[in-house]
Amino acid sequence: MTVNHHVRVYKSEEDLPREEQLAWKIAEVATDAVEVPQDVVDMIINRIIDNASVAAASLTRGPILAARDQAFAHPVSTGGKGATVFGAPLEKRTSPEWAAWANGVAVRELDYHDTFLAADYSHPGDNIPPILAVAQHAGSDGRALVRGIATGYEIQVDLVKAICLHKHKIDHVAHLGPSAAAGIGTLLGLDAETIYQAVSQALHTTTATRQSRKGEISTWKAHAPAFAGKMAVEAVDRAMRGQTSPSPIYEGEDGVIAWMLDGPDAAYEVPLPAAGEAKRAILDTYTKEHSAEYQAQAWIDLARKLHNEHFSSLPEPVEGSTSRTWDDIESVVLHTSHHTHYVIGSGANDPQKYDPKASRETLDHSIPYIFTVALQDGTWHHVDSYAPSRAARADTVELWNKVTTLEDAEWTRRYHSNDISEKAFGGRVEITFTDGTTLVDEIAVADAHPLGARPFARDNYIAKFRLLAEPVLAPEEIERFLSLVQRLPELTAAEVAELSIIARPGVVASEPTTQGLF
Repeated sequence: MTVNHHVRVYKSEEDLPREEQLAWKIAEVATDAVEVPQDVVDMIINRIIDNASVAAASLTRGPILAARDQAFAHPVSTGGKGATVFGAPLEKRTSPEWAAWANGVAVRELDYHDTFLAADYSHPGDNIPPILAVAQHAGSDGRALVRGIATGYEIQVDLVKAICLHKHKIDHVAHLGPSAAAGIGTLLGLDAETIYQAVSQALHTTTATRQSRKGEISTWKAHAPAFAGKMAVEAVDRAMRGQTSPSPIYEGEDGVIAWMLDGPDAAYEVPLPAAGEAKRAILDTYTKEHSAEYQAQAWIDLARKLHNEHFSSLPEPVEGSTSRTWDDIESVVLHTSHHTHYVIGSGANDPQKYDPKASRETLDHSIPYIFTVALQDGTWHHVDSYAPSRAARADTVELWNKVTTLEDAEWTRRYHSNDISEKAFGGRVEITFTDGTTLVDEIAVADAHPLGARPFARDNYIAKFRLLAEPVLAPEEIERFLSLVQRLPELTAAEVAELSIIARPGVVASEPTTQGLF
């Protein structure tokens, strides 16, 4: 059973008992010792595999090199054994907050792991790096790690269901700081008071603007969730030492809701599990088959379908075929949700979304570009589809500039629906040709979505891992990791300490490749 908690702003002279504050309610969920159901355990394993997949694919990218160098500039802190960093030997460790930082950047860099979209946006898999890092440092076993991750997912998903950040231009990682702090609290078996203080401080330190996802998108896009995870680890450490935090952080007269969100008259209904209720929110989330913004997933699948059915013989149609040439297309209009139109569509009014010289981070937030390339190629690749030479291809640029988006009220309604059976992230495409004929098709959810044409299961997660890991991990390392992670609830503390991936010799430099302050 879910309990909706009424959350509003309180004036300073009003009495709001600590036990009625949202941060305390979150702490109560984190301290509830309810068992984790087997289907949730299975999905947690899937998502650890998923995170390792996308981290492997990004091991040699610039942001990961910098973050890893920063992490290894810091020795293992006192009080624990330290934590591993993706790509590095298991014995090479760093302090848990810096491992959370480096691994968080690696997981987010390609925008290729799991997602949950409701009132706001999120990548709940971002909870795993900080919770795992603390588990390794503190010597926690697999069962404790499972419980901590279940809490992290639960809290982030519940916050995303209720509180919209993006309309106030607040980056979605403001929901991640509290969820990761709560997950770490569950992992360590902390009391409600300590978790309450950590949750409050994690929120206080992780609110930032959405400029990181606007205009010329920078490498900070990958660092933002890693920073939130790092702040969560530090907030827990300070709370464990008896330090307190701003409160009430959500409901205060000068708090987050009053000044950063819907204002002093705002109210939200935040759903949280009742006491004794299992934390099942991870089952509401979904991963990505393609390396792109989640709202692009279904559009890539639709473009792939249209390519195979109508455009696969281009540039020259075979004799007797009804296939077209790219020059025959006059316009492409994607009728879609408010979010897709205004964030990654032409409604964002970002010229960079049509710029062949735009950064990879910008292109993966440009649905006009993504749909164009997927339509022309009939596939999507996490490297090749973003290559500068691919973006600059003349016929691509010409078609790309013919692609626009429009908000459709029905697709917006379905996007925000709380009914999982009708919630949708796609839309309807109308391709108009120069002879006046049209091609119309639509898609509601990505093929890999639980309600899609080919829902992701364990075999798909493993296949994704093998595909992305094979260029950088040795075959025996791939098998070692897969064997270990699939025994997650049974792992000893020593085995949890080995829950990472080790790159082939020469893939990851043994010495720093970037220079900074540390």
